[in-house]
Amino acid sequence: MHLTGIDLLFWAGSFLGHIVLLSVLLIRRRTREFPIFTTLISANIVRTIVLFLIQHYGTKADYFYTYWSLAILDVLLQLGVVYEMTSRIFRPLGAWASDIKRSLLVWIAGSIALAAGLTWLASPPTRLWIQTAMIRGSFFSAALLSELFVGMIVLSVTAGLPWKTHVARISQGLGIYSLSSVLIEVGRTYFSLKRETRAYDELSHARIAVYLVCLVFWIIMLWREPPQPREMTEQMRRQLLELQRSVGHQLQSLRSRRE
Repeated sequence: MHLTGIDLLFWAGSFLGHIVLLSVLLIRRRTREFPIFTTLISANIVRTIVLFLIQHYGTKADYFYTYWSLAILDVLLQLGVVYEMTSRIFRPLGAWASDIKRSLLVWIAGSIALAAGLTWLASPPTRLWIQTAMIRGSFFSAALLSELFVGMIVLSVTAGLPWKTHVARISQGLGIYSLSSVLIEVGRTYFSLKRETRAYDELSHARIAVYLVCLVFWIIMLWREPPQPREMTEQMRRQLLELQRSVGHQLQSLRSRRE
């Protein structure tokens, strides 16, 4: 496998970006809040090192199977990040709201079905069946992740939940990357691997470029402190106290009726 100058540039940029982002997570103590996201970033660092060494000292077969094995792990970790972000947004006190939980389950089921349908319709012209499986697998994961992140954003906005926190910034970055990946995978499916094409390579570079932009976005946003929560006014305190008293009276009334 021959690497061009731009390939090496993107490889080095991705490695450096992940190192800086992991340093930010450690220095700013974000690792406890986002353990799965931290694991994803750490895994990407290890993945870059392993693939670089195999590319220099291994065979093409070694590189192929290692690349796709780590790609599957990457998708699984991204799905874990989806769960981590949704739990931070919709389960801040440790319990899911019943209506939100139902909507999420419906959206997940619909996303899987839609991604599977789009993948089935895709018919890239390739020479080998494994090449078709590679392209369809990439397309399925990109479509599924983009749909899940879009659904999470839509549900959070509909529920009126805060969308300027670190959770939001991580979700926005992954959402943008996933959506762009769908468009890029559509192009890659069209050009396929039947023959070497410059357009196929350029689309691959475009995907990495978008991800590098997301890395810079995460580094800046996660270094900054999140916006301070809105302080409760005196009027809001009085209203909350009145609501608490009202609920207490109603509970006392129900207890007295049972007795």
